[in-house]
Amino acid sequence: MLSRIDLRGRTPSPAELRAALPRAETDVDAVLDRVRPVVEAVHSRGVEAVLEFTERFDGVRPDAVRVSTNTLVEAEKGLAPEVREALLEVIARTRKVHADQRRTETVTKVADGGTVTERWVPVRRVGLYAPGGLAVYPSTVVMNVVPAQIAGVESLVVCSPPQADHGGLPHPTVLAACALLGVDEVWAIGGAQAVAMLAYGGTDTDGGELKPVDMVTGPGNIYVTAAKRLLRGVIGIDAEAGPTEIAILADETADPVHVAADLISQAEHDPLAASVLVTTSEDLADAVDLQLKRLVGATKHRERIGTALSGKQSGCVLVSDVDAGLVVVDDYAAEHLEIQTANASEVARRVRAAGAVFVGAYSPVSLGDYCAGSNHVLPTGGCARHSSGLSVQTFLKGIHIVDYSKDALREVASKVIALANAEDLPAHGQAVAARFQDEE
Repeated sequence: MLSRIDLRGRTPSPAELRAALPRAETDVDAVLDRVRPVVEAVHSRGVEAVLEFTERFDGVRPDAVRVSTNTLVEAEKGLAPEVREALLEVIARTRKVHADQRRTETVTKVADGGTVTERWVPVRRVGLYAPGGLAVYPSTVVMNVVPAQIAGVESLVVCSPPQADHGGLPHPTVLAACALLGVDEVWAIGGAQAVAMLAYGGTDTDGGELKPVDMVTGPGNIYVTAAKRLLRGVIGIDAEAGPTEIAILADETADPVHVAADLISQAEHDPLAASVLVTTSEDLADAVDLQLKRLVGATKHRERIGTALSGKQSGCVLVSDVDAGLVVVDDYAAEHLEIQTANASEVARRVRAAGAVFVGAYSPVSLGDYCAGSNHVLPTGGCARHSSGLSVQTFLKGIHIVDYSKDALREVASKVIALANAEDLPAHGQAVAARFQDEE
């Protein structure tokens, strides 16, 4: 089922490797011209435009954009006991991991009378996007809200698409997750219009004010991504998320049933999802193909899974050894990377580029999606080569506080003046010299 690329005995250059590897392709630029009018309309006409686009794109026109507190409470009450218990466990574990990401103020004494303090300040107001579409994502609400709360963000608002099946409200499980997390501001808006509304704010149909945010985080479809790109600068963003992806580095010790099940689990998200196996064993590759053929037909979403696995974004890469496999997965820089090899822990420590790494037979990506405690909002499309997933740090700004006494400035004044003159910025030096004119 998976197409194959045989790199055994070859040492491709980084450029050749990137050209050869399967990759989901999303052309955000191609939809910018369709998204720009949506953003401009929301900017100029606010909620009126939002409701028009909601009716056009989501097939429903809610009476108001903001979800009432009573609705959130009722959604929480309506949770099935096993789902409530699972969500509380996800929240607890995610809080435990992210609590250790808190930053502390650092004061550095540079000279007698001269210090630089690095102070960490949370973003004031953040909009968190929980997508709808082919699945329901209360877990994404948790992954966005928890690190923001731990960072100390004082004002949080969640946006999620309204659904005709739920009376123009977001999915009730998403609303229940918000209630469990103590988030009482939720908007029934999806798509590009949600990002625009978060950026510009406005007045709801009932007269309530929707205040603009400073930052928007959370994954979404290509239209959400395009809106983020257009509005970057008006707001901060976490990343431009693309289709989800998994890479599995495996050798002959891996269980083909485990490997096949994990490839299928990511393909379940979207027909554009990428599932990539990198292996030293052709026998394993054959066995995984057999298991895929057996397992896909028994899944609920077999059509979308089959489309994803047979697409050009998915495939199997044969490599000579684990070292060569590490080169491949580092260049691919997967959103999710599983290591299913002998000495998996040691191999995992050598990975340099991945959104998150899952070690051994009993750390599947599905665990990270829900109950590992790690964050599942991760870089896609190779961005893990240079970027990290969502964390407490995402919501913090580092501010340097410079505090020098007169004596400490005098000590370094001549050097400031010399460098200012070397850069042909003499007024910079004069700003220092002016403070010591009475000593000349």
